[in-house]
Amino acid sequence: MGLLPVRTGAAVNEEDIEVLVMLPQNNSYIFSLARVAPAIEYARRTLKTPGSLYSGLNFIMRYEDSGCGNDALFHLVDRSCEKKPELVLGPVCEYAAAPVVRMASHWNIPVVSAGALAPGFTDKDKEYTHLTRISPSYHKMAETFVQMFHHFNWKEALLIFADDKEERNCYFTLDGVHHKLMDQYHISSVVINSKDEHLNLDEIISLIYESEVVIMCAGADIVRGIMLAVHKRRLTNGSYIFFNVELFNSTSYGNGSWKRGDKYDEEARQAYAALNTVTLLRTVKPEFENFSLEVKRSVQKAGLLDCDDDDNVNMFVEGFHDALLLYAMALHDATRDGFTKKDGAEITTRMWNRTFEGIAGPVSLDFNGDRYGDFSVISMTNPEAGTYETVCNYFGVNESFQILPGFNTEHFTLKGRHRPTHPDLTDLPDKSCGLGVSAVTGIMVGSLLGTALLMAFYFFRKNYRITIERRTTREESDIGKHRQLREDSIRSNFSAA
Repeated sequence: MGLLPVRTGAAVNEEDIEVLVMLPQNNSYIFSLARVAPAIEYARRTLKTPGSLYSGLNFIMRYEDSGCGNDALFHLVDRSCEKKPELVLGPVCEYAAAPVVRMASHWNIPVVSAGALAPGFTDKDKEYTHLTRISPSYHKMAETFVQMFHHFNWKEALLIFADDKEERNCYFTLDGVHHKLMDQYHISSVVINSKDEHLNLDEIISLIYESEVVIMCAGADIVRGIMLAVHKRRLTNGSYIFFNVELFNSTSYGNGSWKRGDKYDEEARQAYAALNTVTLLRTVKPEFENFSLEVKRSVQKAGLLDCDDDDNVNMFVEGFHDALLLYAMALHDATRDGFTKKDGAEITTRMWNRTFEGIAGPVSLDFNGDRYGDFSVISMTNPEAGTYETVCNYFGVNESFQILPGFNTEHFTLKGRHRPTHPDLTDLPDKSCGLGVSAVTGIMVGSLLGTALLMAFYFFRKNYRITIERRTTREESDIGKHRQLREDSIRSNFSAA
């Protein structure tokens, strides 16, 4: 209750606020309705505390199943035929959020989401004018890497990510990293079909040789397979820096765990000594404990199988709680200055460039309505035991690092390189002196045969199910950027509604 200011004086006039909450009913998502709704209801009760500045706001919650696709748009349109909401909370999935935010922006309805984290939503001048992102986006996470690249003087990065061509979590995650790094550094990418059971590790290793820093976003088994392969080739000796991105505990991301109880555990433990994990910084305060207990109790009552898992209270749960608080503050400020709940653009603007106290700590949003992100870097500090700890934290609001006792500069410093060298032929000494014509001819024939074999290998590998995508220039990167999001643009009569 201490989150909100208390009003002294006369009673507050009641005002109904229609809120449409759009989240998937499928509990396989860590941001499903069953997991998030208790947090929203907790915030609603907090706002109704007698004597609080916002006790006169009567939030009427309407919950709809967004799925992770077009269902979200259909529910918004169906609801709006009866009565347009004053606020939309959600959706989270990019392909559900894109059309909903476009339509809501057209209808002057504020949208606050703990999702829609892809870089494509950063440009709010045209399509996403009414979107506020209450959780840090992938762009904000990428700033952690920007600062590390600058500090350690890294120059090249290889991005390895799994892509299911559906929700595309890792694609959007590392797209943010690529966008932030591509202006100053050489970036290459490897796309892995996450539904494929086989990895072309030789192809991946060949690209690692050409890089300095390897940043991965994939399921735990894929990450483990790659780390075992690089360790076998002695690439974990400090010549390369390895990162895994794990923003939330879901199957799309690796969880940083090397242990499987199989015959490769010992090798994996040694390999993971070179792997660092970038994740969200978790900070909590006393009020958070009661909030967490209530949310977990509600999740357990809903019968979810993982009801004892601490990750039930994740960034999405926290974010949607704080989303309702943020909207109440902005609406209060707007009405105080003569605006109404129907002035969606004005309310949206008042949510941006603002700092307030959220359920787990301070929440700061930038001038573009995106939350500043705080992230942690986790490393194996005890290789013998295979245990990890946080070695540094990055605070986005002031672009600063907090170095913790476990931090070891040498662990992040590139050592002697083992990259294959390819000297220019004109720089080689003439070794044909004294050779007969037949010997020279043999060398030439051998070279031609080698070239033919290389070409055959090139065409053969195109049939592999893993797809390798090299991005070497900015122009190539920009071609088709966010193509999937753009293809999902509303081209029907809804655009003119």
